[in-house]
Amino acid sequence: MQFLSDSHGCAGWTGEMAGRIRAFDWSQTELGTIDDWPRSLGSTVQLMLASPLPMVMLWGRVGYMIYNDAYSVFAGGRHPYLLGSPVELGWPEVAEFNRHVVDTCLAGGTLSYRNKELVLLRDGVPEDVWMDLYYSPVADDEGRPAGVMAMVVETTAHVISERRRQEAENAYRADNERVRLALNAGALLGSFVWDIEANVLSGDERFARTFSYPANRDLADLPTAIAESRIHPDDFAWVQEQVNQSVTTGAPYNAEYRVLRPDGTYLWVLASGCCEFNEQGKPFRFPGVLIDIHERKIAEESLLKFTRNLEQRVAAEVDARLAAEEQLRQAQKLEAIGGLTGGVAHDFNNLLQVIAGNLHLLARHEPDNANVQRRVSASIAAVERGAKLSSQLLAFARRQPLSPDVCEPRQIFDGLGELLQRALGETIQIDVAVADDAWRIHVDRNQLENAILNLAINARDAMKGEGTIGLSAENIVLDQRFCVGKDIVAGQYLRVTVTDAGAGMAPEVLAQAFEPFFTTKADGHGTGLGLSMVFGFVKQSGGHIEMSSVVGEGSRVQLYFPRSLRPLANETPLPQPQQRRGHETILVVEDNEAVRVSAVELLREEGYQVLTASNGDTAMQMLLEGVAVDMIFTDVVMPGLIKSSDLAAWAKVQNPPVAVLFTSGHTRDIISRNHQLSPDTHLLSKPYGPQALTEMVRTVLNG
Repeated sequence: MQFLSDSHGCAGWTGEMAGRIRAFDWSQTELGTIDDWPRSLGSTVQLMLASPLPMVMLWGRVGYMIYNDAYSVFAGGRHPYLLGSPVELGWPEVAEFNRHVVDTCLAGGTLSYRNKELVLLRDGVPEDVWMDLYYSPVADDEGRPAGVMAMVVETTAHVISERRRQEAENAYRADNERVRLALNAGALLGSFVWDIEANVLSGDERFARTFSYPANRDLADLPTAIAESRIHPDDFAWVQEQVNQSVTTGAPYNAEYRVLRPDGTYLWVLASGCCEFNEQGKPFRFPGVLIDIHERKIAEESLLKFTRNLEQRVAAEVDARLAAEEQLRQAQKLEAIGGLTGGVAHDFNNLLQVIAGNLHLLARHEPDNANVQRRVSASIAAVERGAKLSSQLLAFARRQPLSPDVCEPRQIFDGLGELLQRALGETIQIDVAVADDAWRIHVDRNQLENAILNLAINARDAMKGEGTIGLSAENIVLDQRFCVGKDIVAGQYLRVTVTDAGAGMAPEVLAQAFEPFFTTKADGHGTGLGLSMVFGFVKQSGGHIEMSSVVGEGSRVQLYFPRSLRPLANETPLPQPQQRRGHETILVVEDNEAVRVSAVELLREEGYQVLTASNGDTAMQMLLEGVAVDMIFTDVVMPGLIKSSDLAAWAKVQNPPVAVLFTSGHTRDIISRNHQLSPDTHLLSKPYGPQALTEMVRTVLNG
């Protein structure tokens, strides 16, 4: 039949999807060649292609997908491989929902949803989307339901906008409630509106009395100069700063200051308001209220045992601001260095994996050659040092994959004692002090122990191998002033402190202490990555690190970790799976040929049946064609349309689910959030050896 041979003036009949539909090999599906399509199917497809709305047709019991140009935009990274694929394989994350749709419409029913919320993997990353969905049956030439026509209108932006509007309304109601309570309490001293362009105030009688305006003054025309003259001279500059900040940024205005009364005394008031902006974003109106807080301020002052000197306050503010700016500059410098160091980790670890894999295979093939075994052992040791270096770079760059869990500080410190004593030697004393009520924290325990060990080794070296190292953990509440410029929020923290009485550091050395490869040790006695690794781990865990030092007196390092209110996980050890020679089928997905070859040979020597794919696209094609596997062993970072996370999503919805083991030298947050792995994600970091590979494969398969 002639199908889409002439556009007849309809742009959709000659668009991208029209061309793809004509070019697609439909003979591999139940629809048969396009020339043999039923007339009803062809007409419906033409109707769909002409529509500006995102539309997709699901034909037959399996729901072969045919869609228009607008739907290809909605599909994101799933386009164009969705064309001609069964809907349950095309969208595996919502397979059950789509099966219900097809079954309902093929039975003659219709479905519609308003603002339906689904989680889709359009570009390899889970995202919450809302849609208006309309489904109706499509008839074949005999008038029987043979397919489903779906109209998809994404409403995500509208839903988010409505939620924000509702939040704004709730905030507005809360503000009104606060004003009502203030009125009922008798604390309200009046309300005002500042006309910014005319620089004129208007207010009620109570506001005018508070600022001692003349009794006969027009309440709609209150000069700002009179109100400003009544503000205490010591408070005026700060009040002006708060007003300017609100007008410039739109932030809420809350200022406590003193107002001169007719008897010459001052009244403490709280002025609250916010600036309103016109459609052009220009400030034009500033409404607010005035609240009497005199009794509260007098009570506070009576509790203070000293009077703050204004000059000292200003100096302290300036010093704090300068310190915060310096900390910010230092953090920005370290962040820039971290971005550079983290970028090379993936390729570097791939190279190490190729070297390590071939070395292990060489050792297996020459078991009786002592010369080969000796040289292989030395080379593998060098690879392990390179892997440690790469791991430290990733830690500093805050890109190492973490497995955090809720930890009890005392358990960590009890377990560290013996480890530290072995690592530091008998000439070092360790003074451990942990608060009995120390708060739990949510961190990667292995990385925390490694960080404390690095700090303890640095302390030992600073004391030339003799002395006492202090190790403590205590609860602390950080206020907003402390957190300024430190990239953390005020709240409850556990502070871990490591102190020594060593040589100390000069200020210029202390300023560079966290930079990678910076070290004061002699050549061959340190990489300069220990402190930078600790810095990256603490920051990645949502915490903060500070170091202070005095030459000749020693150094102190303080690690701040947010308090966790989660319960402790079940610490009952799981039974270890019994190791046995492999027999299952494993699909190895790796774009680096050298890495792929060595991994395949290692697995085959263990008895596994191994299939290979050079990227995610090839692997998905094999799986969709019915290749049966027991596990997918896939690199995380690969080129192509199909990502490793897409393979995992497909595996999860199979019955039974297919096991997935990821491997990578740098995950780039493809399978993690902020480089923190979920409990059901298994990752084997490159470079790995045969024992690590076989143990992890066996664990994942047995799980």
